[in-house]
Amino acid sequence: MNYKDAIRYVAGATAILCAVGLASFTTAAQEQKEAAKPAVTAKTPRRDPFKRYEPVYKPGKVAASKLEPPTIQVRVERYRAQKMAAASAHIPPPKPTTALLLNEMQVIGIFRTPRGWAAMIEATPIKLSYTIYPGEMFFDGQLVAIEESRLIFRRDTVWNDGRHEKSVEIKPLRQPSPIEAMTPKTASTNAPAPAPEKPAAPEKQ
Repeated sequence: MNYKDAIRYVAGATAILCAVGLASFTTAAQEQKEAAKPAVTAKTPRRDPFKRYEPVYKPGKVAASKLEPPTIQVRVERYRAQKMAAASAHIPPPKPTTALLLNEMQVIGIFRTPRGWAAMIEATPIKLSYTIYPGEMFFDGQLVAIEESRLIFRRDTVWNDGRHEKSVEIKPLRQPSPIEAMTPKTASTNAPAPAPEKPAAPEKQ
């Protein structure tokens, strides 16, 4: 009887241990499965399975664009402030051309000077003329060279991402319009009047 009871006891203990181990394994597997599922938070709401799927388009990067220059009034006021500051600091003031854009001027004359080639330009927005030399600075560029019939500039284009793009721009000498070419040049009113001709001296007989 003791032998049979011992076998029955061992068999019962083995069954209990197997049941406990199976339950522990099942619980661990369930926990791993739950951990593998993505957590549903407020940032990732659950999608309605009965609603039609609509893709979400994320905004891409904004395309780079050129920065527009200030108006001529703003640039002139800035130039005046710089000129006053230079006078207070007893340093040479900036040139007036630093307030002009390259597309706001016309080349009306090219000539030689003791300093070399020079050009006469007209600022179209303010109707004023200036004499410029190579190296002259403008708001969006710089005069590089002067030739017999054209001016060569280096344009500086600024983009909204901070880039500076350099390019070459050529300004030809302005040709006279057909009306200017047809208009005869009148003599100056300040020119002295021609002297009257003296009568010829009579011949001696």
